[in-house]
Amino acid sequence: MNHYELAKEILDHVGGSSNITQLTNCATRLRMNFKDESKIDLNKIKEISGVLGAAKKSGQYQIIIGTDVSNVCEGIRKMGQIDEAAAPAKKGGKLDALMDIFASIFTPVIPAITAAGMIKAILVICVLLGMNKDSQVYSILSFIADAGFYFLPVMLAFSSAKKLGCNPYLAVMIGGILLHPNFAKMVSAGDPVFFLGLPVKLVNYGSSVIPIILAVWLMTYVERFADKISPKPVKFFMKPVLTILIVAPVVLVVLGPIGSYIGTVIATVTDFLNNHVRWLVPMLMGAFMPLLVLTGMHWSFLPILMTSYSTYGYEAVMGPGSLVSNICQGAASLCVALKSKDRQFKQQASSAGITALMGITEPAMYGVTIKYKKVLLSVMLGGAAGGFYAGLMGVVRYTSGTPGLLSLPIFIGENPMNVVNALISCVIGFSITFLLTWFYGFKETDNDKAAAPGYNKPEEEPGLKSKKIIISSPVNGEKVSLSKVNDETFAKEIAGKGMAVEPADGRITAPFDGEVVTVFRTKHVIGLRSNEGAELMIHIGIDTVELEGKHFTVHVSDGDQVKTGDLLIEFDKQAIEAAGYETVVPVIVTNTGDYLDIIPSEEGPVKSGQQLFTIL
Repeated sequence: MNHYELAKEILDHVGGSSNITQLTNCATRLRMNFKDESKIDLNKIKEISGVLGAAKKSGQYQIIIGTDVSNVCEGIRKMGQIDEAAAPAKKGGKLDALMDIFASIFTPVIPAITAAGMIKAILVICVLLGMNKDSQVYSILSFIADAGFYFLPVMLAFSSAKKLGCNPYLAVMIGGILLHPNFAKMVSAGDPVFFLGLPVKLVNYGSSVIPIILAVWLMTYVERFADKISPKPVKFFMKPVLTILIVAPVVLVVLGPIGSYIGTVIATVTDFLNNHVRWLVPMLMGAFMPLLVLTGMHWSFLPILMTSYSTYGYEAVMGPGSLVSNICQGAASLCVALKSKDRQFKQQASSAGITALMGITEPAMYGVTIKYKKVLLSVMLGGAAGGFYAGLMGVVRYTSGTPGLLSLPIFIGENPMNVVNALISCVIGFSITFLLTWFYGFKETDNDKAAAPGYNKPEEEPGLKSKKIIISSPVNGEKVSLSKVNDETFAKEIAGKGMAVEPADGRITAPFDGEVVTVFRTKHVIGLRSNEGAELMIHIGIDTVELEGKHFTVHVSDGDQVKTGDLLIEFDKQAIEAAGYETVVPVIVTNTGDYLDIIPSEEGPVKSGQQLFTIL
């Protein structure tokens, strides 16, 4: 399937281009927002040839394509007009909204930063090969590379305005004001400057990040105010004039200095960590990068990364740790491919492993490592070890880019040992992850082994529990397979195996005799443990964590003993659905790895207390 056909297939399952309010892409994923989310069919999108996966995270729909994503994104844009100004206000938690803003603002400018950084890396190599730094070729290439960083406020102004819903060209003008040569001369001169008696702090805004974002945020309110008070006959010129005359002085006098101070604080904290515990952050990043990517939390580091690039020309916060983590994903997948006797899974894991080594980890993460908790733990431990070495040796990344073996040039700088130590950290992470996965992380189940020719299935897999446990439905409704649940974590059995119920009412009862392990603060999830040791999670709805407990009533507490049929939680099904949330109830065995298999019953009507699935 070519790029055009793939773009058309995706559009067919998202309601067409007219339903898209925002479209961007990163290194491997399409990132999309929509007017009407009811038109989105994620299950159909996942089945498209060329799509590696799809999910909704941090307020965005993400469709994993791989390295051809930019061509697919361009193909979608060519097929129809996308009204990015029509983006509706998003429901959801404040954290989700913040992650969505960061992703939407910074993702579009990453190609420019990457290009600038790679040109700088090329210049370093050229100097090592004998190029004269005083040559005109070097000078021209140098200012070409510097432009990507120096004019960062202008690029961020445009993407911020597109995201926040104000005029992008007026926003670019604000960015230009901060970088204007006359203002730069005032900064260089250092003499006190006042505007209408108010002091203008002399700050060099070249390569800055926070000030322009604050400026555009202010502009969204000022522009609406100017639109409201401007008479219709003169609105076409009065609105932009008022906007600039209000925003520019406030930015120069107040917001710009505040943003500059925030940037200084970020730089100071980064300096402190690099000077005193420089091993700590890369080690933590190497360990927890898979979880950060899964939750979308990695976007929260973008302002720090951009500030570091613009201040120092490199960053040591995420790059070294994410490089090792990606390599560890590849190591685990290749190890699983060697150990598995399931030919189809062996091929899938092998392909995912090679792709992860090149920097694209989604196939490995979603297809292999997250399916097995011990494999994921092996990846995290290997990432921590490699990240520790990278931090100890002061490894830094000179520009943005998906870290992998193919993108090692982003670690090339004036210190030739930087890329060498980056490579050593990869070897450490790969070796530890591979060995841990081989001896600890991955063990074949009966179903995996049965696929191998000539294999005789034993009566019982050593070390696994074999007693049959019947799990009854906790709610009246309709039984459905987990694969039909509109959430990647459940549909791909990342959290564990089980079954789901489309509820007919709002009463959740105990599915067995046992103990209440935990009731989540937001009341939408309860964890139970049966008397036989089966650990169960009952999750009410999709994304209902955003309701912060509203419409839920809990009738038990942590540590309570319960009998089958005891009332655990009540929820207002109609109110939750009216708020725009699905109420499907996944029932998950969280210690799936302790058992031979989880056998779902047939889909169809079910009453509370009737059999839902069987644990072997």
